[in-house]
Amino acid sequence: MSASSTAALPDHQVCEQARLSRDARFDGLFFTAVTSTRIYCRPVCPAPPPKATNVRYYANAAAAEADGFRPCLRCRPELAPGHPAWHRGEHVVARALRLIDAGALAEGPLDALAARVGVGARQLRRLFVEHLGAPPLAVHTTRRLLFAKQLLTETALPVTEVALASGFGSLRRFNAAFAQANRIAPRELRRQPRAAAGGDALVLRLGYRPPYDFQGVLDFLRSRALPGVETVDAQTYARVFGPAEAPGWLRLSAWPGEHALKLELHCPQPAQLLPVVTRLRRMFDLDAEPQAIAAVLGANGVLAPLLLRRPGLRLPGGWDGFEIAVRAVLGQQVSVAAARTFASRIVARWGEPLAVPAAPGLERLFPSPERLAEADLREVGVVRARAETIRGIARALLEGRIDFRSEQLLEDFVARWTALPGIGDWTAQYMAMRALSHPDAFPAADLILRRAATGGTGELSTKALAAMAEAWRPWRAYAVMHLWRSVADSAKPAVAA
Repeated sequence: MSASSTAALPDHQVCEQARLSRDARFDGLFFTAVTSTRIYCRPVCPAPPPKATNVRYYANAAAAEADGFRPCLRCRPELAPGHPAWHRGEHVVARALRLIDAGALAEGPLDALAARVGVGARQLRRLFVEHLGAPPLAVHTTRRLLFAKQLLTETALPVTEVALASGFGSLRRFNAAFAQANRIAPRELRRQPRAAAGGDALVLRLGYRPPYDFQGVLDFLRSRALPGVETVDAQTYARVFGPAEAPGWLRLSAWPGEHALKLELHCPQPAQLLPVVTRLRRMFDLDAEPQAIAAVLGANGVLAPLLLRRPGLRLPGGWDGFEIAVRAVLGQQVSVAAARTFASRIVARWGEPLAVPAAPGLERLFPSPERLAEADLREVGVVRARAETIRGIARALLEGRIDFRSEQLLEDFVARWTALPGIGDWTAQYMAMRALSHPDAFPAADLILRRAATGGTGELSTKALAAMAEAWRPWRAYAVMHLWRSVADSAKPAVAA
């Protein structure tokens, strides 16, 4: 086993047992490389297991490819969920990875990426090799090539559009990089004939580690769905997204018989594909590791039975940071239903209508900061204080005083936002949960949490709840979801944005 392959890996014996049993709970937490075939696989690969003497374990696909292994065509490593330790949290590597996911290395040099997470380029390379087994550029390239492989095998997109969608500006560079990584040319890999031109959706699998409570995510989003912008029923989530001049729309549902969601994507611009998929993985929390979360939260007497009741409960994110900020302000000290009513009025009054509805029930975009910066929200019944707060948020975003940058620390995010009039700790922590998908955000002042954390025997103070929750780090946001859900399951009224 190479030195780099030991980075961020589970215990060797755990890896052995997981690959031999094809345990889906470890999918994406490590990869198995076979020295005799020079192929690397997911632990769930259906191929006959190789001899242990021929096996190397790698923390991620980039590390395996850096050592000269190519992805398996049967288990398809491009479908594996991401490693939660490195897609969430506040470690330098985790923050840099989120920036890479957002396209930072496609838009600028490594020096700029390193500066955004507060280290030098050389140190960032060292940290990546130490924790991931591969440098940042290799991680970036592997990510793009695996997405391209998924598009080639699951869609009928022309190869040129696959290259653009996966972040390659040159078809020649794409062909060369793909052939080097996969030992096969892109056109030779395609499994489907090219479809006739038309408006048919691209259909992609979005994998996750089980258990996954998709119904719980839908329930959460359905109670907050905004007419015209999104639709949520018992089986699907659908949404329209911009830009207005070339809008797209999507639908998510469960993929029967697989640990995956089915994405039906109508996206007119190939360059939007990877950002949309990345956003959906965050929004639906597809890279979480339920075992790690349960190991921490299960030690609490109140949370333990809730984890048993809903072991796959996830942290539902939001599509857009500004949208979540508006919802959070509207939800201050009112019910979910009331907040949704006000948000729906704002969409109907200031949302940008599409020239042609994208699909039934999907006909306008959520208003941008530019549209709300000077809007008088009192026209739709929003009280003066909250109307001014929302206008202030819109202006601050436009001026760059606040933002939803994925690399920022939770403490810094909360400090910047609470400096704005009308934004308290509850609102900032809620935004961190939904807009940043931060796993440790914790609105300790929430009344429902302070009651639910006692198991129904009383009410904790904010200080007492915060002290109790120290033992729940770094997964406090998941504790919030379990406690809120316990109240909803008991059919009690909830107060949350």
